[in-house]
Amino acid sequence: MLQHRPHTTVVLAMSVDGKIADFKRSPARFGSRVDKAHLEKQIAASDAVLFGAGTLGAYGTTLTVSDPTLVQLRAQAEKPPQPVHIVTTHSANLNPEIHFFQQPVRRWLLTTTAGVVSWKGRLQTLSSTLGNEVEECPSEFEQILVFETPTREIDIAAALKHLATLHITRLVVLGGGKLVASLLELDLIDELWLTVCPLILGGNTAPTPVDGKGFLPNLAPKLQLLEVNTVEQEVFLHYRLQRPAD
Repeated sequence: MLQHRPHTTVVLAMSVDGKIADFKRSPARFGSRVDKAHLEKQIAASDAVLFGAGTLGAYGTTLTVSDPTLVQLRAQAEKPPQPVHIVTTHSANLNPEIHFFQQPVRRWLLTTTAGVVSWKGRLQTLSSTLGNEVEECPSEFEQILVFETPTREIDIAAALKHLATLHITRLVVLGGGKLVASLLELDLIDELWLTVCPLILGGNTAPTPVDGKGFLPNLAPKLQLLEVNTVEQEVFLHYRLQRPAD
């Protein structure tokens, strides 16, 4: 693990043809109960989870740790019941009324200066709509982190370094493909867990585990296969990112 940032693991389920959602970008619910339990286990082992606004928008919720054994293991490790859930978005074009904001998790926002303005404006609009009920509205983030590049994009590398100073040593990334691509491009991923599910989604606009511009073969990130498990009709693949020193 690189000491200046959290150990970062991507956990995704995909179809046999490498799609993480259909062409309508519907919530991907094609994984089995075994896959969901696997995902929950990875989340329970983390200090924080990171996901993009598109992923949050598709589901409207995040996956919490509900297995009593996993909750107990976190308690034994002197960790809170749930890891921090971090939404990353340039625009912060989020709906403050989705169920995510009622879930029993610590919520952080990673965004830009423009995103902060946009989010605060949305909260003000919601407050005006709710009137006297505003004090009961939990639609807020415990922390708002702003890290920008000179071109006003999110500086994800600086953000991960900052997370390390907050004692976040293990980070799980839940998508989407654009976020994973940006992390790979900056060599900020250590491991990948990919669940191959027995269906074919197709569609040239359907998202994949890694979107973005893509990589040429000679510059593509190289992986080392650590583990392969087959459970019923699903295949669980565990990879480690190879680096020049390996």
